[in-house]
Amino acid sequence: MRAKNSTLLAVAVAAGLSLTACQSDDTASAGAGDSAAASLGNSDTATPDPGAETSAPASSASSASGESANAGVGTCSADQLALSQNHGMGEGDILVHLKNTGDVSCRLKGFPGVDLKGADGTVSADRSDLAAPLVTVAPGDEARFTLHYTPNLSGGSGVTYTTMIVTPPNETHSLSVPVTVNVAATDSPGDTVSVDPVGTGK
Repeated sequence: MRAKNSTLLAVAVAAGLSLTACQSDDTASAGAGDSAAASLGNSDTATPDPGAETSAPASSASSASGESANAGVGTCSADQLALSQNHGMGEGDILVHLKNTGDVSCRLKGFPGVDLKGADGTVSADRSDLAAPLVTVAPGDEARFTLHYTPNLSGGSGVTYTTMIVTPPNETHSLSVPVTVNVAATDSPGDTVSVDPVGTGK
């Protein structure tokens, strides 16, 4: 009887030791797995994204390119412009064209100086109230402005101007073109003639 009890006790002890060993192995495996996962997670977080540090925004590159392209565009000089004119949509309007005959683009901004000249004298156009835009004129293209005058409806002969003299904005040299402008005779002929800035002609 005592031998049988001793045998059962030995089996129970052995089973208990085996169970403890299994639990110890499982715990160690789980710990190793957690440690490996933590290490992998930290590695992913710490690795920088090379693209995020080296790539520049496309808009910045485009903006810089646009600025450098416009940096070399100068003011249109009189010797690279061809002057022409035709009557506008309304009576008393003349549409004036400034064509870029040069090989590079140029810019115009402001009011042109306009004088009308005839046998009875010369009159200078007043400026209108319109704002002056900045106009870039490519080779072969043109910018326009409108000259306004009050037609002669008096029934008399009035005053006739036969030449338009145009000084482009920011220029000292002039261009001329034939015109036919007849206004009423008045002590203040300048009140009957006005000019819009370059870039506003339709």
